[in-house]
Amino acid sequence: MTSSAEHSRFLPPGDIHHIGIIVPDIAAAVADYRRLGFLAGETTRVPEQNVDIAAIRAGNSWIELMSPIDHDSGLGRFLANRGQGIHHVAYLVDDLRATLAGLAAGGVELIDREPRVGLHGWVIAFIHPRSCAGVLTELVERASTEAGH
Repeated sequence: MTSSAEHSRFLPPGDIHHIGIIVPDIAAAVADYRRLGFLAGETTRVPEQNVDIAAIRAGNSWIELMSPIDHDSGLGRFLANRGQGIHHVAYLVDDLRATLAGLAAGGVELIDREPRVGLHGWVIAFIHPRSCAGVLTELVERASTEAGH
């Protein structure tokens, strides 16, 4: 078995890219964050994921407010079963493909074995919650975030 010290090179501590928060009403959630002083941008509909997302800058990180547009989708069922709140935590990595290969070799259960494109063109992949103390974990390739978002 691979030691945790070997895995630490794949997920450097402190490099949080964003926190995904699932909400039933995206407009109300955006209004809540605006009252807190955040500058919320436009809401983007991502039909292939059945979700509306508002990305809000929070210092060097982001908050993604997400609301399912189809209540029979995975996100819709998540919201119905668990209610609103934190859905996932996303970390920056330098080389997503190498990170996924290293984590898989170390026995980490991956949802995505290959990178895919997410919101704003960010290159992403997910780790199964069973491998992260019950938390859905997203990896975001650093270079894909440097093109304006």
